[in-house]
Amino acid sequence: MQKTTVKSRRRSQSPAIDVPDLSRAMDLLMSLLAIEGGSCQETAVAEFVAKQLRRAGASPADIRHDTAHRRSPFGGAVGNLIFKLPARGTGMAQQPRRLLMAHLDTVPICVGTRPVRRGGQIVSGLKNRGLGADDRSGVAVILTAALEMLRRKRHPPLTFLFTVQEEIGLYGARCASLGMLGRPRYAFNFDGGPAGKMSIGATGGYRMDIVVEGLASHAGGAPEQGVSAVAMASLAIADLTRNGWHGLIERDGRRGTSNVGVIHGGAATNVVCDRVEIKVEARSHDPSFRQQIIDEIHAAFDRAAAEVQNAAGSRGRVTIVGRLDYEAFKLTAEEPCVLLAEQAIRASGGTPVRTISNGGLDANWLTARGIPTVTLGAGQIGQHTLGEALDIAEFLLACRIGFRLASGE
Repeated sequence: MQKTTVKSRRRSQSPAIDVPDLSRAMDLLMSLLAIEGGSCQETAVAEFVAKQLRRAGASPADIRHDTAHRRSPFGGAVGNLIFKLPARGTGMAQQPRRLLMAHLDTVPICVGTRPVRRGGQIVSGLKNRGLGADDRSGVAVILTAALEMLRRKRHPPLTFLFTVQEEIGLYGARCASLGMLGRPRYAFNFDGGPAGKMSIGATGGYRMDIVVEGLASHAGGAPEQGVSAVAMASLAIADLTRNGWHGLIERDGRRGTSNVGVIHGGAATNVVCDRVEIKVEARSHDPSFRQQIIDEIHAAFDRAAAEVQNAAGSRGRVTIVGRLDYEAFKLTAEEPCVLLAEQAIRASGGTPVRTISNGGLDANWLTARGIPTVTLGAGQIGQHTLGEALDIAEFLLACRIGFRLASGE
């Protein structure tokens, strides 16, 4: 890959565009952050992106949605947004197609945020809302690159993929219509962290829906006749915590995590609760260790169901339905997309750092489906928290990196 050099504005009446419009990138970012769009509700964000592309001269025929949402168990309002550009410039048509991607959705605590600039950062102006830079800053990075390529007269064949439902199990990437992507060979995903961060691998994740069923009874008049689903659930969670199977899990040199993230049950204090619904996840880079964590979760709930009984000896029951959300992966050190990303980071003034992510990425599913994908940061800090912020300098560096990757030079 050739290094991009800045050309003098005096040498040509039609100079090549060698740097992105960073002022416009900031404007796009602030607009994107202010748009509500949680998982399954990404329509307004996708419409904003498509409008910007059309304004810049993109053919409406090159801006399409797939039907990923129809294949997702969550349904959703819209599928992935895909924008394809043919190659332009001598020799560029012979280059392999490149794909740049980011996800449109945010986690629930970021829906309805109000972005404000404070010094060198952008933060949420609302105390009860996170910022949502995960992943609106990534969207702004690749949208900036797409708009710049529409102005350029030289670039390889390109695909820009704006995915949905990343935050609830990577379903946009998992269900993407690969035939609409144009068979890209190099793929670059812009998501969390500083601009030089390169996630070349990520953990695998398994999610479980657990239903604990007991027997209802009057909590004052006949509590002994009830079987408390709350008690069963509490015992199981306490069991996991006491025995080191909840939170960070380290055993015999192996590492993983589990989390009880959602608990819902009960309707009144004067009724012995007969149903509790729980959502749990288990993660590990080691599939066999992840399965061990899953087995321990099953065992803890089975023990709890056996322990709680009413005066007549009746017990409740537990039903667990699990699914693999994404498998772990790790790209090789010589994977072309990794080497190209490192070159682009250095050429843009950054320092590349290879990492392995403990969270799932759209890259998990793109890689599993035959498109090796490296993930680069877009300036986010403290993702998924009320204190989330965006480092402006890192975001602008990410924009320069995205521009170089798209330009192919």
